[in-house]
Amino acid sequence: MQRSNSMTDIADIPALMARLGAAAKAASAELGFAPAEAKAKALNVAADTVWARRGEIIAANEMDMAFGREKGLSPAMLDRLMLDEPRIQGIVDGLRAVAGQDDPVGAVLEEWTRPTGLTIKRVRTPLGVVGVIYESRPNVTADAGALCLKSGNAVILRGGSESFHSSSAIHACLVEGLKAANLPEAAIQLVPTRDRAAVQELLTMVDTVDVIVPRGGKGLVGLVQREARVPVFAHLEGIVHIYLDAKADPIKALDVVLNAKTRRTGICGAAECLLIHKDIVDTVGQGVLRALMDAGVTVHADAELAKIEGSVNATPEDWGHEYLDMDIAAKVVDDVDDAISHIRKYGSNHTDCIISEDDAAVARFFERLDSAILMHNASTQFADGGEFGMGAEIGIATGKMHARGPVGAAQLTSFKYLVSGNGAIRS
Repeated sequence: MQRSNSMTDIADIPALMARLGAAAKAASAELGFAPAEAKAKALNVAADTVWARRGEIIAANEMDMAFGREKGLSPAMLDRLMLDEPRIQGIVDGLRAVAGQDDPVGAVLEEWTRPTGLTIKRVRTPLGVVGVIYESRPNVTADAGALCLKSGNAVILRGGSESFHSSSAIHACLVEGLKAANLPEAAIQLVPTRDRAAVQELLTMVDTVDVIVPRGGKGLVGLVQREARVPVFAHLEGIVHIYLDAKADPIKALDVVLNAKTRRTGICGAAECLLIHKDIVDTVGQGVLRALMDAGVTVHADAELAKIEGSVNATPEDWGHEYLDMDIAAKVVDDVDDAISHIRKYGSNHTDCIISEDDAAVARFFERLDSAILMHNASTQFADGGEFGMGAEIGIATGKMHARGPVGAAQLTSFKYLVSGNGAIRS
């Protein structure tokens, strides 16, 4: 397999994107009423094809890994990029899980009758065409394609330059599923170029694209929010905090924090800042910090915690920083309100967690923070649509308009009103 930078010349990109948009718009019109059975068949055939072609996908991924190493990607970012058989099995499982879910399109959300005799139903309907811009995780190709199809939306996928070959190989499997189910192949399209000009075009395609979903770091999301003329589902970085309360169970604290930080450091649910109640600094807090350092995590500690051997002094830039690596910031707080204040100042409204056996402290933490996901005595690595039972996710939305938290198939729908009368007229 020969590595390529692009399948199209730069001069052709505006025309290319216009063609993709027009094809997606036409496909979305058919998908709005496509049978649930056809969509499920497409996803199941795609899953079969991914597994059958796993050798080809891994070979493509090896090319991407070499490209990533040449670019100097960090070990954590290379981990996000890497595919092996277990991860491909995860892609297959995700496709099958989405296929097996209830079809959201046409679901009746509410129904009522007015004194005028009108019967009104509010039912789920697709958004139309979704543009997904993502960075190095090639599995997003399958997740986003599956969820958009399930929800009756056409999708234009623009993967990161690092995952160009992996995403292309996975996309080809999705197209096989569409063919087998007699659904329009333009239902799931992949932008066939690494050129950044394609992103700029996609952000302004107001006539054919209904919403943009950016999935990546702060730089990508900031670019999209600044330059998009199409509505955007905001997916900010995961500046994830864990607060160890005065009544934290030491075993739960140790297990949860270690898993939240070290299981996979390069995902948005990885813990990035540890807040420790002042009363447990020398007991639970110190034990957790030493365990982190023993696991290879660099602890960026405030003045009080920096006295613990092996830590490094935190700088102002460490608060509100997304490391996506074996690093964590750590700070002593006076109480739950002090923790809440720190999270409000430095968090990204993604996912935050409290470890405590004090119901009042947990209730206060849940009530007074407005993150998309709040957790109690559970690893923040569970901040994932698959773990929420959605089969997969297109991302974690941190905004407050429309979708919030893990965005699955149901969150990729809007609604319309169906109104029936019996010759009703308004007086």
